[in-house]
Amino acid sequence: MKRFDGKVALVTGASSGIGRETAHLFAREGARVVLAARRETQGEAVARAIVANGGEATFIRTDVANPSDIRNLIEQTVAIYGQIDYAFNNAGVEGKFAPMGELTENDFDFTMSINLKGVWLSLKYEIEQMMRQKGGGAIVNTSSWLSRGAMVGSTIYSASKGALDSLARAAALEVAAANIRINNVNPGIIDTEMMRRFFDPEGQPDNLKRQLVPFVRHTPARRIGTAEETAQVVVWLCSDEARFVTGESILVDGGFAIPGLRG
Repeated sequence: MKRFDGKVALVTGASSGIGRETAHLFAREGARVVLAARRETQGEAVARAIVANGGEATFIRTDVANPSDIRNLIEQTVAIYGQIDYAFNNAGVEGKFAPMGELTENDFDFTMSINLKGVWLSLKYEIEQMMRQKGGGAIVNTSSWLSRGAMVGSTIYSASKGALDSLARAAALEVAAANIRINNVNPGIIDTEMMRRFFDPEGQPDNLKRQLVPFVRHTPARRIGTAEETAQVVVWLCSDEARFVTGESILVDGGFAIPGLRG
């Protein structure tokens, strides 16, 4: 028996990076996986790869900035598989990083509509479904080390992720009696398409390497992380091995966010 045999896992932002790796890991552990993302071609490719490796997966195009898309995602998941046991609310954007004076209300609304409102709505409908099932469940959201730290220009992004940490604690209190657990995973500098796009928008590997040097030096582990390492924490948080863990925001950053002097 695998850890998630007979279970259904929903993953948003599943077309790349941490979402893609988490979907693959859920499938390897026996879960039937529903993949959600805006990019249909990439999402379908991930579903085909899971099936080719012996798993079961379905892709449903979803934009979490659109409430009707989220409702449709939950309804279609239940129509296909009958239940939702685990959810990983990973869809998010980096938005615009710039000094506040250069940012607009539209910049703020865009990032918040996906990173905060999109997760809040996903939680709302996932919880409603899990409550109807009366069997409990586990939900993980993608936050960030920037919920606890900052970079020049990160005001909107940091605010969106800091709010997620507060959201997880409050939501966990509301649903604990129904045996539903809610946690966040807070990645540090992780090798994903989003990270590469942020640090190297022109796609120059040498430039990316230079940009990452100070971050690697500041990380006690002396390297950046992988999407798979983050996925392993997400899947653990959904498993029975973490059945007494809820309302937590867990850094996966190689010690990057630890305050203090560096050797």
